[in-house]
Amino acid sequence: MQVATFLAYLVAAVLFITGIRRLRKPGTARSGNTIAAFGMVIALVATFLVVEVDAAWVWLLIGVGILLGGVLGAASAQMVPMTAMPQMVAAFNGVGGGCIALVALSEFYQGAAETWVAVISGLLTVVIGSVSFAGSIVAFTKLQELAFTGSVVFPLQQVLNALIFVGILLLSANVLADGAIVEAVGAPFLSPLVSLYILFAASLVLGVLFVIPIGGADMPIVISLLNAFTGLAAAASGFVLGNYALLIGGTLVGASGTILTRLMSGALGRPLGKIIFAGITATATQKGDQQEDREVHDASPGEVGEYLSEEANKIVIVPGYGLAVAQAQGPMHDLMETLESRGKEVLFGIHPVAGRMPGHMNVLLTEAGVPYDKLYDLEDINPEFDDTDAAIIVGANDVVNPAANDPEQDTPISGMPILEVEKAKRVIFVKRSLSPGFAGVDNPLFYDTEKTMMLFSDAKQGLQEVVEAVKSA
Repeated sequence: MQVATFLAYLVAAVLFITGIRRLRKPGTARSGNTIAAFGMVIALVATFLVVEVDAAWVWLLIGVGILLGGVLGAASAQMVPMTAMPQMVAAFNGVGGGCIALVALSEFYQGAAETWVAVISGLLTVVIGSVSFAGSIVAFTKLQELAFTGSVVFPLQQVLNALIFVGILLLSANVLADGAIVEAVGAPFLSPLVSLYILFAASLVLGVLFVIPIGGADMPIVISLLNAFTGLAAAASGFVLGNYALLIGGTLVGASGTILTRLMSGALGRPLGKIIFAGITATATQKGDQQEDREVHDASPGEVGEYLSEEANKIVIVPGYGLAVAQAQGPMHDLMETLESRGKEVLFGIHPVAGRMPGHMNVLLTEAGVPYDKLYDLEDINPEFDDTDAAIIVGANDVVNPAANDPEQDTPISGMPILEVEKAKRVIFVKRSLSPGFAGVDNPLFYDTEKTMMLFSDAKQGLQEVVEAVKSA
């Protein structure tokens, strides 16, 4: 049975890797997700064949848990809109981290951690899993704008974080020493198990304090980092439980999450150390009534349609989170086809975090029928703006905001690579108002009346009206 279980875990691991590899492109992402899910089914069945359960009620609890989890997961996949996908990723990742931490606590309670390797792995699981759980829940509330919006800071915050971390190290040492440390200082009530529970609570607090100072512009990076934390916690738990599937799966999640975090950090120009240890505390200095009163070129759909039809030959469309919220990918596809039917060249510029998460916008547009070869990454599309007649920005702000490159400003997006739409002959914004983007930084392009047209409208309705205007021009 052990040989069969090992082979089943090996097959599951191969399916995990194959599934993750196929997630790289929207065209193969669905099949990749299915392949990885099938691998998880194999791993679960193999685990059930070797698990030793004597009481029938335990099997009943396991069955109820699987049923509830399956129903909640299926319902979430169907009901959660594409725009809320980052929140769902954060929530599910948090649940995974909390689950792993509780499993490790249970193993300590039952005395399963007998060797030093098992104890150290169990402690790492509790700490990392708890931080991931609490941090992911805070990330969810930030993205959902329920609480902790913006950068939440208070005096001596980093000092408090350091003290909590030192406390976690001391409690971990006490568990490793089987309570000898606290006995030496006259605190025998802090048994190893009690120390473990306090360590668990302290890790939860550290997870909250770790994420609340991080601004919205960096939240996608934080979610990816917390995802890596959960994977590492799962891998460490695999040592404690002696479970190859958990070890392999956790290592894959941890490695892929770490790679994605580094790629996103580099793409956004945000040093990871600065994000984690300093927090981005600067806020926009331009977001006031004075800017709301400044003159802008308030354009009508007819004016935009006339320019696109008569004066623009090369057009680059930049979609953002606002497009996803308005479900305007269909009208955007119609605009592309309408312009191309008149001999125009139409390209799409996709920022690494367009839609708040990597790949979010690519999937959205591909499902709407936009050819994948028209979707250009930031480094590929920026050289195209020099000879672009019109850059159409739909529901985006932060990713095209020149303030990111202004050395005299210190904002949450300072240093972030942007789509250089200001180099285009004409810039057309389709958005509801002059309100800044998710990072809260006002965009100076709004007020360039010589270059910029502002079409104030819901993204879906505005694009539909522009399509009609192009057709009638």
